[in-house]
Amino acid sequence: MEDIRNIYCVGRNYRLHAAELGNEVPKSPFLFSKPTHAQVAADGGEIVLPAGQGEIHHELELVVQVSRPFEPGMKVDDAVGSFALGLDLTLRDVQSELKQKGHPWLRAKGFKNSAVLTASRPFPGVEAALQTEFYMLKNGVEVQRGNIGDMVFDLQALFDFTAEHFGLSTGDILFTGTPAGVGPLADGDLLELFWGGERLGSCAIRLR
Repeated sequence: MEDIRNIYCVGRNYRLHAAELGNEVPKSPFLFSKPTHAQVAADGGEIVLPAGQGEIHHELELVVQVSRPFEPGMKVDDAVGSFALGLDLTLRDVQSELKQKGHPWLRAKGFKNSAVLTASRPFPGVEAALQTEFYMLKNGVEVQRGNIGDMVFDLQALFDFTAEHFGLSTGDILFTGTPAGVGPLADGDLLELFWGGERLGSCAIRLR
């Protein structure tokens, strides 16, 4: 994705994922953000992540990018120009510590290389996206699979909420939430991200 402006992320937007971490399903969209320095491409190369801070979990997500300013009443199909698959990487032990203290999650969610993005594709529209599953292989084994039809808050609800409370305009991207199956990464893991039968990107994990 090019010329990224703001990185918005939606938490707990799949019921089974909320359940696997022991979290309640939110009553309204639950958003946080990442700095643009977190962005890194899943282009087949290595992605360096911090070692010695506890487990780093993968969270596979559909990511959409806004191609024009979003105004009240606008449909998602009119505002989104492209999409990618992404990994919202999380320092899980750090996040648990921050949550216990009531502190913001930025250190656990916004570290360098924590927003992994595949190459982008033209957005096919919401209805077409509902017909396509996305999934990830870790070392050749499927670990996550999702469909946006399983989201607690659909794309329209996410766009309406984000625009109302934070603003949503050209270049902004939205990580839309992760399905169940999140888990820890190890040094040397190979990750492959698929949209339907098409591999959109891959990367190897290096812990340092």
